[in-house]
Amino acid sequence: MLSVTLDYLIIGAGPAGLQLAALLEADGQRDYLVLEAADRPGAFFAHYPRHRQLISINKPHTGSDDPELNLRLDWNSLLSDDPRLRFTEYTQRYFPDADVMLRYLADFAEATGARVRYGTRVDRVSRRGDGVFEIRAGAEVFRARRVVVATGVSTTYRPDIPGFELAEGYDAMSVDPSEYLDQRVLIIGKGNSAFETADNLLETTALIHVAGRSSVRMAWRTHYVGHLRAVNNNFLDTYQLKSANAILDGNVRRIERDGDGFLVTFSFSRADEVIKQLRYDRVLACTGFAFDASPFDETCRPELAIDDRFPAQTDAWESVNVPGLYFAGTLSQQRDFKKSTCGFIHGFRYAVRALHHILERRHEGVPWPTTELVCTPQAITDAIIARVNRTSALWQVFGFLADVVTVQAGVASYAQEVPVDYFARAGLVGEQGHHEHAFAVTLEYGPDHDQVDPFDITVSRIAQDNVGRAHDAAYLHPVVRYHRDGHPVAVHHLAENLENRWDRPEVHVKPLAAFVERCLAGAEGAHAPAVEAHHDARV
Repeated sequence: MLSVTLDYLIIGAGPAGLQLAALLEADGQRDYLVLEAADRPGAFFAHYPRHRQLISINKPHTGSDDPELNLRLDWNSLLSDDPRLRFTEYTQRYFPDADVMLRYLADFAEATGARVRYGTRVDRVSRRGDGVFEIRAGAEVFRARRVVVATGVSTTYRPDIPGFELAEGYDAMSVDPSEYLDQRVLIIGKGNSAFETADNLLETTALIHVAGRSSVRMAWRTHYVGHLRAVNNNFLDTYQLKSANAILDGNVRRIERDGDGFLVTFSFSRADEVIKQLRYDRVLACTGFAFDASPFDETCRPELAIDDRFPAQTDAWESVNVPGLYFAGTLSQQRDFKKSTCGFIHGFRYAVRALHHILERRHEGVPWPTTELVCTPQAITDAIIARVNRTSALWQVFGFLADVVTVQAGVASYAQEVPVDYFARAGLVGEQGHHEHAFAVTLEYGPDHDQVDPFDITVSRIAQDNVGRAHDAAYLHPVVRYHRDGHPVAVHHLAENLENRWDRPEVHVKPLAAFVERCLAGAEGAHAPAVEAHHDARV
């Protein structure tokens, strides 16, 4: 048994576990350890994605030398001040090979000095009466005041379908197209893994059906990168052009053996639940992944959410029912499921940094890092404008992380990348403390952005550089919400811009400065000049 009680024990040395370890290591103030079952970091990427091409973009050539701005187009790098630890240094490919990620994570772990114990699989997690966690791994037992689970969604999700065990899982199915020659294949699932699989088999199969209860949703329309990406959508072409393949909208009711094949019963959504049976040679299950809660005993088993696929979490990424048990990485997407990007490296790298600040604040009494500003409306405006034009965190984790400018007793301070819900509840003064004035700055799409066809030329972008219609913007744009004594009072939208530059004096800067001035003066945005009345509103 490890004799000391650690401040933090991190389970999993994937991207999130390494990111948190690197932050703790750079701090140099906390005792921590990462336990990893495999003999290398990021072992998930040794097997997934099955067809080896990542769909997280990598763009080394941006026309800018600003490392912060460039992270908007680099979805694979972890956060580090070391320019050698940019993923863009490893490959030029826009959609990299997964093996490059393995090499990158190994280098990141070594360069940052992350304390990782490899080949150490966690068998059991329990919590003593004094709140200390005991983590058993084989014959070893580790103790920690707090546990951070960064294992990802490590088991395949198996929906409750009779006969589903007859399907070949995404984790185990063959990826050799020659093994599907002239076969009729059913793929259950409508995510990227399903369509990645379908694209791989187009040349050799006799027929492919892709089935699922929900409609196909395109990432270019919803802005959720977990929905179907263009790089995986060749199959849609073969369906719509009547090239032997099809997408089935409805429920798979049952899978049965039928000789050397399978008989599958469907109820079709588009045909008033008409029931039909279809025969296939192979059934492949691409139904996604889920959190494995089996190592947690009854003393600390986390409550689950979203079809039991994720641990239920507070606004601080803490278990809702187990104090001191936190989650990082793709597990943290339970908080922004299919709304933002915490399920992916380019989102959760910032969420992990925010979690680090929360842990320091909550358990070590360290205030959230801030920069002091000159306490004038123009200085506050200038700071906001400078940040929205280069921040990668607010750009990537849109609507869920905010920069917060606070004013108290004539002192203005700027805090970066605070979770929106956490700020609304806990504020930034002590625990559950709120400033007299606070401006929460986010980048957001419009509330109905996923209802707008981005390629429909009849849909005018009326909010483009349009001060009076800024609140109608469907595309990503800055939103500034004013809070007084912890209560939301007014909101200001900056007009969207094609090049994502929000620094035009008449369109962006002056209207925002006027809004800030009115809020600090106590007008609450209620007496806005006519030109701004459309994009200043009471909450």
